[in-house]
Amino acid sequence: MISHQLPQPGGGPAPDRPRAYPVHETPHTPLRPLWCCRACGHPWPCSMARLLLKVEYGRNEIGLSIYLSGLFYEATRDLYRLNPHDGPTPRQLFTRFVAWSPYRRPLPAPR
Repeated sequence: MISHQLPQPGGGPAPDRPRAYPVHETPHTPLRPLWCCRACGHPWPCSMARLLLKVEYGRNEIGLSIYLSGLFYEATRDLYRLNPHDGPTPRQLFTRFVAWSPYRRPLPAPR
């Protein structure tokens, strides 16, 4: 089978952003493998993490998109290992991690 011949992709980026603001507060970073926010407990990226990521990346919108795409890959792997039957759909994960970032077209309506 061809899947045995191809190397497995490496890990994505470390989920270390956004940095804590103010510095002494708990950062709005993901708690793996559940992918909930360390600070508020909402599904990551929570609204505060999205805001802080946009501020932190500033005009580097491509860098933000690449970072979020890598975390989308990591979250998909973690969440499907935790619960392969009732986990979020790929569409839900894409919407949660990538679709809100810059340079994204709206998703087509499901058929």
